[in-house]
Amino acid sequence: MRIIDHVISGHSAGDGGRTSDVFDPNNGTVQAQLRLGTQADLDAAMAAALAAQPAWAATNPQRRARVMFAFKTLVEQNMDELAHLLSSEHGKVIADSKGDIQRGLEVIEFACGIPHVLKGEYTQGAGPGIDVYSMRQPLGVVAGITPFNFPAMIPMWMFGVAIACGNAFILKPSERDPSVPVRLAELMREAGLPDGVLQVVHGDKEMVDAILDHPEIRAVSFVGSSDIAHYVYRRGVEAGKRVQAMGGAKNHGIVMPDADLDQVVNDLAGAAFGSAGERCMALPVVVPVGEATAIALREKLIPAIDALRVGVSTDADAHYGPVVTAAHKAKIESYIQMGVDEGAELVVDGRGFTLQGHEQGFFVGPTLFDRVTPQMRSYQEEIFGPVLQMVRADSFEDALRLPSDHQYGNGVAIFTRNGHAAREFAARVNVGMVGINVPIPVPVAYHTFGGWKRSAFGDTNQHGMEGVKFFTKVKTVTQRWPDGGATGDSAFVIPTMG
Repeated sequence: MRIIDHVISGHSAGDGGRTSDVFDPNNGTVQAQLRLGTQADLDAAMAAALAAQPAWAATNPQRRARVMFAFKTLVEQNMDELAHLLSSEHGKVIADSKGDIQRGLEVIEFACGIPHVLKGEYTQGAGPGIDVYSMRQPLGVVAGITPFNFPAMIPMWMFGVAIACGNAFILKPSERDPSVPVRLAELMREAGLPDGVLQVVHGDKEMVDAILDHPEIRAVSFVGSSDIAHYVYRRGVEAGKRVQAMGGAKNHGIVMPDADLDQVVNDLAGAAFGSAGERCMALPVVVPVGEATAIALREKLIPAIDALRVGVSTDADAHYGPVVTAAHKAKIESYIQMGVDEGAELVVDGRGFTLQGHEQGFFVGPTLFDRVTPQMRSYQEEIFGPVLQMVRADSFEDALRLPSDHQYGNGVAIFTRNGHAAREFAARVNVGMVGINVPIPVPVAYHTFGGWKRSAFGDTNQHGMEGVKFFTKVKTVTQRWPDGGATGDSAFVIPTMG
């Protein structure tokens, strides 16, 4: 049985007794054992990080950027290997895995420009003979705790910016699909990153708590469920850390009467069911405005859903593959039953789906509910599976109110040809990321990613300039060079710039 170890000081490490199964979701078999870390493993990683970080921070930003350029090239050269490795543990189809990797690389591309974004501010002559300037300096050792659904993209979102800014980084990836993060760390070393600057430690809650409590870890970035995000934020802040914790989502797609329904259906098929719905930016709720829109949309959706092909990860014709674990499959199917019990109309039932030759795989067929209401628990909570719920709205105002009042505020989309309606919606909706005729409004890497309400805890977004701000601290210097002409007792008075 293959053993997946930590990466400490550039090498595989770990001798703890506890392990966790890593499955192949396509057939339900255990393919590897993950070594779960202890406080001692984290301490070893921290010792290496603390030793390596000062010299890395002293390396000029241009040389740090060259490591990012080399890493980008290596990831591109190993794209097929990484995508197959990712799919074998997560279950998403190869094309989706390549998209996962590519979106992470876009943040690495942003990090390649770190010499420019780290430039500070300078004011000459702020007072008599006085100049003022500011600089951004790394925090020291920082950490990231990442989820199973994007095992390449989200680690790169975090460690790319953090390391380019001069920090050392401790990565605790999901225990469900840990091999790609390990491989990324190996490629970073091959790209020239000094040992100790990027460490990978595996584990469960024990390791998470150890990271949150460690006094030398200055900041923690997290992506996962909202309950855990809140826990991470609270415990990390209480320990004096800077914390950004991204949580769950229940993204809505508003369909106005003038929308191009063929385009909407095509977008919904990918946004609701792609990657088996295991995306925090999936579109699991569609809100047609007006009864005529709802009827027409439903008529087009049913055949489109029936045409979706569910297959193994390596099936080039499959639209999506299995979900990540048997437990997650059971959770999704329990939500489907909950919707039925609550009185929603189950139009397409994805339960009981099996694939010939892969009967033990963790597959869930595409599911469609109609006449879902905001009072239903299945609407209020995140399902995180291939389940699309239709909530009918009578008017634009009713449709606007649904995502605005929901506990989650990650992303939302509106489909319309009306520029005024789109502008009004974007300005008023109480959600952090908005798509206008764009079903999955994930911003490009040089902007930032982050939701509102219970979708995010903390006041700083992921990547872009917000990421640079999160992983650095500002130092402001006020300087004067004496000319030997000082007189009087002005040193006893608070200085002014007048």
